[in-house]
Amino acid sequence: MKHDATLTKQEIKLNQNLSMTAFVFDFVTKLQEIPIFKPDQHLVRVLRASPHKRLQYVAVEGLVQADGEPLASQFVPRCFGVIQKIAVEEHRKYWNSITKTWNSRTMNRKETNNSVPFSLVSPGAYITDLYVKIQNPLEASGCYLDRVYFKVRRAEEGLGNLVMHGLSGEKPVAMEESEELLRVGSTLTGFGEVVLEGGQVMRLQAPQDGRKFILVPTDYRSFMDRHERSASMWKTLTAVTGITGASLLAKAIYCLVGKQDDRSK
Repeated sequence: MKHDATLTKQEIKLNQNLSMTAFVFDFVTKLQEIPIFKPDQHLVRVLRASPHKRLQYVAVEGLVQADGEPLASQFVPRCFGVIQKIAVEEHRKYWNSITKTWNSRTMNRKETNNSVPFSLVSPGAYITDLYVKIQNPLEASGCYLDRVYFKVRRAEEGLGNLVMHGLSGEKPVAMEESEELLRVGSTLTGFGEVVLEGGQVMRLQAPQDGRKFILVPTDYRSFMDRHERSASMWKTLTAVTGITGASLLAKAIYCLVGKQDDRSK
């Protein structure tokens, strides 16, 4: 029974790995089928030839450029972006009278989000008449912000504060500040629907067919390489698990046959 239980667990693990591998390979295959463009004349020509001057789901790779005045970092000199998130949160400890220990918790988190209109331009382009405007970027999924500032301010503990903390059962530990930006000039790849307006103005927006609007802070090739490596890892893991499962199966059969032989004797 012990061998049967071990085999069942191994079969479950193998099935889980097979399912995950199939999911990852299907995801990567779908990514590979998505057309990739840059904000250039080729994209304009393709849009003009498309029905309703619209491409339902494509990837567009370019450099981030503010349409007007960019956002300046509050902490880093000469650092500019188009989307900004500033977060401040307090770390405190409170006394647990049951366990007689100080427990940590985070509280009073304050987050400020700012954004300005921006577009993607083709890398190395000298003329920026061609660009793809990003429509409602805050609606997109993806971790596309870069942390440009992070600081932890430790709370000072004097004798008077220690007495007060002992009476209140709560004491401050630290104040944490961070700032994240989608920086001007950084490489960004957007997945979504592209439409052409007025003959030259291109816009990347959330797809109407329900597929995800995604922004990733890298070029398309790097994004694909990362997911292809992940698919390869799952394939290797499944192969190793399959070999292990086969070994356990052989061992279980050997033990079972061995017991039957002993009984026949």
